[in-house]
Amino acid sequence: MEQRALGRSGLVVSRLGLGTMTWGRDTDEDEAAMQLTAFVDAGGTLIDTADVYAQGESERVLGQLLADVVPRSDVLVATKAVGRTGPGPMGRGSSRGHLLAALDASLERLGLEHVDLWQLQAWDDATPLEETLAACDTAVSSGRARYVGVSNYTGWQTAQAATWQRAWPGRAPVVSTQVEYSLLQRGIEREVAPAAEALGLGILPWSPLGRGLLTGKYRHSTPSDSRGASPQWQGFIDQLRSPAADRVVEAVITAAEGLGTTPLGVALAWLRDRPGVVAPIVGARTAHQLQAVLDAVGVRLPSAITTALDDVSAPHFSYPEHRPEH
Repeated sequence: MEQRALGRSGLVVSRLGLGTMTWGRDTDEDEAAMQLTAFVDAGGTLIDTADVYAQGESERVLGQLLADVVPRSDVLVATKAVGRTGPGPMGRGSSRGHLLAALDASLERLGLEHVDLWQLQAWDDATPLEETLAACDTAVSSGRARYVGVSNYTGWQTAQAATWQRAWPGRAPVVSTQVEYSLLQRGIEREVAPAAEALGLGILPWSPLGRGLLTGKYRHSTPSDSRGASPQWQGFIDQLRSPAADRVVEAVITAAEGLGTTPLGVALAWLRDRPGVVAPIVGARTAHQLQAVLDAVGVRLPSAITTALDDVSAPHFSYPEHRPEH
């Protein structure tokens, strides 16, 4: 698997990241072990989790596997904080107190002395940004995190955070942004992607397969064993369903048939080669599902197909992102 620097940093990661949101809940430890082994054997290095995934069980499972199954030195561990992990006003958010306590708790669950990438999972209006970013500086200077990134930030939030950290020598630079991005969700191209490019942040797309819709499995019906059939996830997936989304899915399926590959492979290849994208984060409930992703890593799209997919999925741009020429 190809490797690439994460933004303008020295952190080199695999061109595909392994998401672990289902670990410890829908994916048991044995299945997670098979996923991790297959991913590392394929050349993958970046493993992404968060303190809120399965109420911390995702981190615990990953930590156990790094102790027993795959050497810590073979992977790069990325986790996140900000989400609610305890009661009361200090149980969530981007305050210095919550963030540093959350990082310590993550390291304990993971059984690690440091994580390679620590990400702020959401913007917090209630906390001054300078306090939040000072906590990131502390995390890096204390050795508990090697690099820091943001997640789910808007364009102006991304630019403000990255610029603040660049404004004074010695601050920990923001090196990445993890955001939803796929052929069905191209909103980041309006403001977030340009901000990331200008400020040297690598883009880590989550839900690169359009919440599963781009695999084509929901084309005619909802499989009974899929997330779309579960009360917990049905609404999340339905948010992306629309006649326009159906046209994109059909275009992906047509392209896959013409290339002799899978819709999954087409959707992933289109995203992987977008400007600024470093490593799509792909989560799988089973090792079989992950293997389908790994089998598609080598798919390359002809320029004509890329252009056709660009056109059918193009997001709406208007003022002020696009201004009329004078």
